[in-house]
Formats: sequence, C-alpha cells, structure tokens
Amino acid sequence: MSESNKPKAPIKVDIWSDVQCPWCYIGKRKFESGAQQFGGDVEVEYHSYELAPDTPVDFAGSPAEYLSERKGMPLAQVEQMLTQVTNVAASVGLDYDYDSVHQTNTVKAHELLHYAKAHGRQLEMKERLLKAYFVNGEHVGRIQDLADIAAELGFDRADVVRSLEENEYLAAVKADVAQATAYGIQGVPFFVIDGKYGVSGAQDAATFAQVLQQVRDEKAAAE
Repeated sequence: MSESNKPKAPIKVDIWSDVQCPWCYIGKRKFESGAQQFGGDVEVEYHSYELAPDTPVDFAGSPAEYLSERKGMPLAQVEQMLTQVTNVAASVGLDYDYDSVHQTNTVKAHELLHYAKAHGRQLEMKERLLKAYFVNGEHVGRIQDLADIAAELGFDRADVVRSLEENEYLAAVKADVAQATAYGIQGVPFFVIDGKYGVSGAQDAATFAQVLQQVRDEKAAAE
C-alpha cells in the first residue's frame, strides 16, 4: 500500500462537558454538524467537568431558583436567560423542558459515563443522559434512576448499581476534572482537538469543521 493510499488516522477530539450544562448539549449538536461537514474520521472522547459540585442530589427547587441563589441574580433575569437558551437549543433541534428539569449533583452521572466508556458505549450514554436531564425530566443524580437509564440501554442494571455504589469510577471523574484544571479550562463545553487546539463554547458548526480541516491539512503536510 502506498503512502497516499494509507487510511488516515482519525482526529482525536477530547470534550470536557457536564450533563447539566445547557450549552454542552447545544455544543454537542453543533460539533456533530461540523464533523459531518468536515467529512473525515473523528474519534470523540468525553471527559467529566462538574459545573456545580456542591449541588445537593435532591435540590428542593427549580433550576432557575438554584441559579438565582448561586449567582445572586433576580429570578426573573435567570428565567429570561433560560428562555433564551431554550430558544437556541430549539434552533439545533433540541426541545429543552426547564419546567421538568431536576437540578441535581452530577458526579454519579459522570461515573456512569466512565462505566459506559469502559464498555465501549460512552457516546451513546452521553447523549442519553443529556436527553434525560434537559428533555425528559428524568433524575440524573440518583443511583437507582441512573441504573434504570442504563438498563434501558441494555446494560446490566445490578452491575451498574454495584459500580456506582462502590464509586468504581470516581477517581476517573476526579482525574478528568484535574486535567481540566491543568489545561486552564474554566467553562464548558471545551473541545481539545488533536491534543493541541482548544475550542471553547458552543461554536458554529463551520468553526468546528474549519479546525478539523486545519488539523488534517497540518498532518498531511507533516507526513
């Protein structure tokens, strides 16, 4: 096989994201669209980032009330922000339902994502958990609820419960968070492309396509 006919290695994209981050779901859709425009082989791995690690599992209140308390903003202003992000989500085909969202701690959801990654199904789980939180109004902070979601996807429910109760992947979650700190990541979504280019936020699809193409061109020039 000649050099020119060799299959090109996929471009690795590491994404720091939180299950309860509205821009992370929007950014996921925009990135997927950009990767489709790019047309090359892309390998995606998600990494844990906790926007609000001090959130109780069963927060007694709405997301708007939580954000109002946390950020010290008037409730009406927060509700206006959530309406705006809901409209942006709709523009990429996502039907956010903030009236049904359960504000919660996401560490167990992140542990489940690492469990799914160990079974080769992280991307499927990531999509399902984002949909659970923002669209379906499901609880993504409690072990039993997470086990139900995993079982729906065909995972062994009892083994998922065991893993989450034993904190099997908690160290992996903490390692992701530590890596984010080392990279200087202060907000999500954050995309690290080919280990050297950082893209912050839910950028337009064309931006992602452009960066992916740039990486492929640089790789080709270096060969």
